[in-house]
Formats: sequence, structure tokens, C-alpha cells
Amino acid sequence: MHPMLTIAVRAARAAGTVIYRSMDKVDNLKITTKAANDFVSDVDRQAEMAIIDIIKKAYPDHAIKAEENGELQGNSDFQWIIDPLDGTTNFLHGFPQFAVSIAFKQNGRLSQAVVFNPVNQELFTASRGEGAMLNDRRIRVSKQKGLEGALLGTGFPFKSQQHLDVYMETFKALFPTTAGIRRPGSAALDLAYVAAGRMDGFWEIALNDWDMAAGALLVKEAGGLVGDFSGGDDFLETGNVIAGSPKVFKEILQTIKPHLSSDLAR
Repeated sequence: MHPMLTIAVRAARAAGTVIYRSMDKVDNLKITTKAANDFVSDVDRQAEMAIIDIIKKAYPDHAIKAEENGELQGNSDFQWIIDPLDGTTNFLHGFPQFAVSIAFKQNGRLSQAVVFNPVNQELFTASRGEGAMLNDRRIRVSKQKGLEGALLGTGFPFKSQQHLDVYMETFKALFPTTAGIRRPGSAALDLAYVAAGRMDGFWEIALNDWDMAAGALLVKEAGGLVGDFSGGDDFLETGNVIAGSPKVFKEILQTIKPHLSSDLAR
């Protein structure tokens, strides 16, 4: 295992311990509303600090971009991208679909990824050029050959509701052909599930980079494709993402393109 991936795994497990130990204490947590339908709890903050402490001890000069602490200065050629609890609303309601997400970018390229589900102890990892793993088993995207019969994942644009009408048009375009569409509420896990072949594809509007950086590398290393709504590589910048096995990716892109507004089509 790559030394930086080892650190990322250690940090993710530390955050997972914080989260798991708090699962039956939700009623006592301090919860703050960041924006409409967007919450942060003491657990988010504590889990994030556990991650930052471990990374800073190992790599004190590295930059860190974290959901709750913002951007921490360091050598920008080496940047960690952290979501300590992707799926906070699920966590607060006792809905067991949430994860720790940690990615590492070197010279602007994603190179290490960890998505950790503390509920069932599933650890998804990837290093650039080395493939993707679930615990000790190598994973691959599905062999699905198109949208017909495919199981897709998605997320609602709850933080950017101005895109809701466009999103619903993309949903209506994709839905009739597929075997089903799921919205579990954690993009990091959705992408990890695409990498593991549990879902055949995924699309979402207006994500943050910490929601999808680790999951995107997992999908790529598992043999899938990840892109923005133009089919390019700017998904971390635009926040708009499509992922899937190669043929499913292409069909999602082709199917939703006619329904996108001009600001989303690029």
C-alpha cells in the first residue's frame, strides 16, 4: 500500500470511530444549519479534526481542503480533500448510509482515495495506476452494456434548487430505460458502489469537490469513466458529474445532454 494511502486509511478509520461511537448519541449533539437542508454537527467537526491531526503529523507541509475547516495552507502541489461525514443528514436521522471520504491530489491529479463506511466497516481504496479495492478484494465496474436494465444512482440538487427543474428533466429522460434509480444520500458511497459494480452509473448536479474526489478516483481505477456534463474532466470544478461503466457513462451523457441548461452543459 502506498505510504500516503496508508495515512489516508488510518485517518479515515479514526474519523469512522468518532462517527460510530456517536451513532446512539445523536439527540445530544449540537447541530448547526449551514444553509437550507445543509447541516453540520459536532461529529462532523470532531471527525474532521481527527483526520487533519493524522495528516498534519505525517505531512505537515501539505495543503488541506476540508468541508468544515475550509482550506488550510500548505504546499499546493500536495493537497488533501476531505469530507469527514458525507451524508450528515442520513447520520442525524439514523439512516445508515454515510461515509468518510479522503482524497489526495499531487500536482493537480487525484492519486489516492479512501471512502470508509463505519457502519459496516467497508473500506474502499485506490491508488492511481494500481486499481481499486474493497477491503482486501479488487473491484471493477459492472459489465453493463448500456442504460437498458441498468441500476443508476443519483442525488438531488438540494443545495442548488435553481437546477431542480433541469434535474427532473434528466431524471425523466433516464428513468424509462433503466432497471431503477436510487438516491441513498451519500455521493461518496454512490461512487464507491459504482466502482464495485453495485450500481452501473451515477449522475448529480452541483456537488462539492470533497463529495466526489475520492469516489471519482475509485471509479477510474475500477475501469470506469468519470466526467462533467460535457464529457470532459472538469467535474471537480463544475460540481456536475457523470460516472459509470464505459458504455453506461456514454449513454447517460448522450441522454441528458438535450435537457441541460446552457450553464450546466459546459
